[in-house]
Amino acid sequence: MKHIIATLSILLMLSAGCKRDFDAANPNAPTVESFWKSSDDAVKGINAVYGTFYRTPALYSRWIYYHGILKSDEGFGSGGDGGLNNLMRFNQTNYNDGLTSLTWETLYVGVFRANQVIANVPNIPMDEGLKTRIIAEAKFLRALFYFNLTLYFGRPVILLTPSQTTDKPGNATTQEAYAQVAQDLNEAIPGLPERYTGTDLGRATKGAAYALLGKTHLQQKNYQAALDAFNWLVTGPGRQIYSLTRNYRDNFRVNTENNSESVFEIQFNENLAENTDDDVDESRTNNTGTSISQFFGPPGVGFNDGAARRWLIDEFFQETNATGGRDPRLEASFIFDNMDPRGPAFSMVYGQTFASRYGNGPNANGVWFRKLLNDHWKNEEGFRSPNNYRLIRYADVLLMYAECLNGLNRSAEAYPYVDEVRLRAGMRTLSVARPGLNQAQFLAQLKHERIVELAGEGWRWADLLRWGDLSKALASRDPEFETFVAGKHEYYPIPQRDIDLNPNLTQNPSY
Repeated sequence: MKHIIATLSILLMLSAGCKRDFDAANPNAPTVESFWKSSDDAVKGINAVYGTFYRTPALYSRWIYYHGILKSDEGFGSGGDGGLNNLMRFNQTNYNDGLTSLTWETLYVGVFRANQVIANVPNIPMDEGLKTRIIAEAKFLRALFYFNLTLYFGRPVILLTPSQTTDKPGNATTQEAYAQVAQDLNEAIPGLPERYTGTDLGRATKGAAYALLGKTHLQQKNYQAALDAFNWLVTGPGRQIYSLTRNYRDNFRVNTENNSESVFEIQFNENLAENTDDDVDESRTNNTGTSISQFFGPPGVGFNDGAARRWLIDEFFQETNATGGRDPRLEASFIFDNMDPRGPAFSMVYGQTFASRYGNGPNANGVWFRKLLNDHWKNEEGFRSPNNYRLIRYADVLLMYAECLNGLNRSAEAYPYVDEVRLRAGMRTLSVARPGLNQAQFLAQLKHERIVELAGEGWRWADLLRWGDLSKALASRDPEFETFVAGKHEYYPIPQRDIDLNPNLTQNPSY
């Protein structure tokens, strides 16, 4: 009986479908008009914007780290992913390649979602304080998406209202795009709280917005504007909120998340409801863990798709700490043969010694980024790591603050902020180690400080771009830069399919 009814129903739908107007709206589909009605809708809407972070694999689940870490001189494609390896060698002939085009596309998913919130939440009758906060969060998130679009693609399209299929906007300039990022952040700051608790932990705060605003200005070498933004965190109210953790490694452990040094971090959990640890496609489910640990994990515990360059290890040996030992940030940042100073037989890699895992084989000289991994509590990696990504740390803010002061030719005033970072690591203060540096010398020192403090955290490409250091000269420590073309490879190509659909969109130079 049920089978007959079901079959009849299908036949009726098929016969009706022959006369259907396919341009008509689906009456069963939710619409903008039917959704944005209550405060619950507003909260669901802003949560969906944060949900863009977890769309697999283009953003903070995996690929954003390839763009910020592996593409720089810090890392390289070390495994069998030919597409990734070619991209890291600046060899891209398919401008629709998912590694870049899907990142572009997913960032615009976030922009679209944020625009929906900004356009519709003001009209909802609800608590005005919550309304203000939600709109401010949306503007912060839109700014973060546009910051990444500008950093990696240079000339994005700026969309500030919910997009329509008939829209055909042209490229913004890099300066126009960064200006929009700054505007969104300035508008967001008054509506954002200084702190959250409970289930709201991880939402955008006032400090996060000031930090990203400072990064935005600093990336353009607008030192005074950047300094003004960072002031809230370094000399203003934020100084009572943020401080360096006593233990550097606490910034990368799953059990010490959202600590005093965290200005903004991407929240992850392990997806315990899933029965397998396979890779996740959002068409099935949203991966609220991150899969980067599986792809950055060394052989035997992960895929080894991305690894670190050996020159980074040497950078840490440029000076000893205050007691004559080595910089403790070294073993906190990398897995390598001498993590333990006694050598490979004592250096532990996921429960085994480095010597027993890799011996004298092809990986005996390997170096892997440790900060995004889980070796402190697991014996193998997987696709659903719950370890949060610390997107902006207070140590980063202090070093950027010093860079602003130096850029304004106030180098002597910048020393205490570098000293604060060095002292936490047990290093001698820069005031003692290298007093009296001029502006150029101080910048050179800051470049070193950012390597040993922030290696493998995703900011190296932005640093090199800002300093004007992207060139073939980097090939001396990263052979992939042999094929780097100045004036071209600073940015990715804009997806060709978007250009084909939009006559007002133009490709980046030299592609």
